[in-house]
Parts: sequence; structure tokens; C-alpha cells
Amino acid sequence: MNPSTVAGVQTPASAATSKPNGYDLAEVERRLAKGKGIEGVSKQDLATPSLILDLDAFESNIRTMAEHAKAHSINLRPHVKTHKTPEIAKRQIAAGALGVCCATIREAEVMSDAGIGGLLVTSECVGPNKMARLIRLTRQRPETMSTVDNPWHAERLSEAATASGVTLNVMVDTDPIGRRSGVAPGALAVELGKKIDSLPGLRLRGVHGYSGASSHVTGFAARKEHSESVMTPVIGSFLAMQKAGLPAEIMSGGSTGTYNIDSELEGMTELQVGSYVVMDVDYRRIGGRSGEVYTDFQPALTVLSTVMSKCHDDIATIDAGLKAFSTDRAFPPDVLLPGVTFSFNGDEHGRLHLKDAEKEVKLGDKVELIVPHCDPNVNLYDRMFVCKGDQVVEIWPVAARGHV
Repeated sequence: MNPSTVAGVQTPASAATSKPNGYDLAEVERRLAKGKGIEGVSKQDLATPSLILDLDAFESNIRTMAEHAKAHSINLRPHVKTHKTPEIAKRQIAAGALGVCCATIREAEVMSDAGIGGLLVTSECVGPNKMARLIRLTRQRPETMSTVDNPWHAERLSEAATASGVTLNVMVDTDPIGRRSGVAPGALAVELGKKIDSLPGLRLRGVHGYSGASSHVTGFAARKEHSESVMTPVIGSFLAMQKAGLPAEIMSGGSTGTYNIDSELEGMTELQVGSYVVMDVDYRRIGGRSGEVYTDFQPALTVLSTVMSKCHDDIATIDAGLKAFSTDRAFPPDVLLPGVTFSFNGDEHGRLHLKDAEKEVKLGDKVELIVPHCDPNVNLYDRMFVCKGDQVVEIWPVAARGHV
């Protein structure tokens, strides 16, 4: 093995056992497990590309959302699809969240194994495999909830639950406008709630409604109008269930883009915000109450890269390309260097566009970039390096990445 790159941390051959470059990744993790720090290990020592979490910004984001929820007397059940990391979920719960939302049964299993409860699986668990896993998960965490948008699915869940001797907690999944999953709000949603309530082995808990179409509407006023227009019928379905005597207690929805809109809607009981905790370019572009840039939460997630080639006056090449970033958005990552922009230049290569090549970057420099879309970007990495300033203080496994 080349001693200059050992298990994720750069260790020059001439200083393989010296500080600050003296710890490989395994040694760093051993020190952390013993409650010791990572003295001397900084971002500059990391192999690249690496996923970086800024601890100060991250903790600020958690506090800001927790304080907002408390001030508006609304519960938080943050969505772990953003970070897929148990250590982050634990900190969200420690700040007052009553549980977490999970996009997949796999995410829920990982969170449960890490000791995290209050799980809501927001995608329908259809098919024998997923239903069997949901039943196992409910045995471990009896309060676990899942979503249903179809009577046929409700019947199959009822059969599986009855055969297994468990009670499954079910939310009616409604479709505010996204045409993705969910029954139409109104009479159909209420009828589905009645159906669930009548089936053995199922316990109706409430209504789930996520308007992804609202979350990224540009401009606060337009976003407010959009979210209120599509969420009002969803909440109306929830209130109608209660009026009909159904045991609906939870109205779950909202997003990072609409947290300060949906929390003011009468009938909403909890927010399932996700991206706020790390943020990305996508959300910063939507604008906030105070301007064109959404600044309610701080960018906490970056990709660290290295300038690997600089043979031209106007560009430099870094070692972070298509495999280092999510590519589902039309815009690139933001470079944390004034005046410098980025474009993709291959699987392993990115291009920095320079205005003053001599002043801006040098060969071997480390460069950080804010990710375009945090959820799929985190899914590309096995771990994130938690940093306070330039110092690496912890390493958190992205334990729920991928699909099983």
C-alpha cells in the first residue's frame, strides 16, 4: 500500500508515524471509541474527495429548528432521508424531536438498530418482503408507523399483521399535488381512514401529507401561497376524520422550505423537515422572508477536494467529479472561494473556473464545495468527517446509505 494514502487520511511517506499526519482512519476511530480526541488531524490531512460536516453550523441548525417548533407548539419528526446517519438522528431527538421519518424500511431498520424510536416510514411498504420487515420492526418498536394510500394495501397489511399477531400503526398517505403517492385529499382520504379503522391488526394514527412541490417554490410569498393552497385540503381530511370519530391524532407534513408556513396552519401537529440540518445549494436558491437567498439555516455539508492539476491560466482541476456529487439538479456545487465557479469534467474530475489563477488556488490546495442536493449527495459516501473549524473531531458512519 502506498503510505501516502492510508485508509482515507493522507500520510506522507516521510512522516507516516508523526503528527499531524500520523493517524490513519482506523486509528482515528479507535481513539474516538476510547473517548480520545483526534489531536493534530485536520481537513488538510484527509484524502479527497471527503464529505465534511461543519459542527458549528450543524448544531446551529438543530437549535434554530428546535426553537421554532417550541415557539409554535408543534412537534418535530425530522426526515433521516437527508442524512441517513444515526448520530445525527440522536442529536435531533436530544434537541426535542419525538422520533424520525424514514423514506425506506431499510432506513427505519438502521435507525432502530441504533436505538432510535418514534419511526414513521413515509413510503408505502408494499409486497411480502417489506411487509414482513415492517412487522419485525414493529415487534422491536411497537410505536412504528407506516403509510397506506390504497384499500388493497390496507387489506394486505391487515392479513399480514393478523397472521403475525401484531398491530400495525398506519397513517393515511395523501397527495397534496405531487402525483407521486397518496390518495386524493377529501372524501377518498376519509373513506380510506374508515377502511383502515375497520380492519383487524391495523390502528389508524392520522394523516401524512408531504408537498415536495411547495418546498422549492422560489420566493417566500409565492411559496406560502402554494403550500397553504395544497395543504389546506390535506389538513381538512385529517379534521374530517376526527369529526367522524376516527382515532386520527397525527397530522404530519411540512418541509425545510415551508417549515415556517406549515407550522402556522391550524391542525398540523408535526413537521417532518429534513434538509435544514445540513442544507444545500438547492434550498439556498429559493429565497427567504428577508431576501433572495434562503438563510434561515446554515450550509453545514460540503465536499472536500484537492487541486490535482493546474496547467491553464483560467482553470484548475480538482479530484471531485460526477461520482462525488449528486447530479439530479441543473446547477453545480457552490465553490467556497469568492469568484470561483465549478463545472463537471468527468467521473473523477471537476473544473474550477478562475479569474485570478495565481491568487485563487495552487496545486495541492484543498477546496470545499457546498453540495447541490444534500439527500442523494450523502448517499454517495460511507462516512462524514465532523469538523470544528479545520479540526476533525468525529467520524460518523452514513449507516443507512444504499438500499437493501
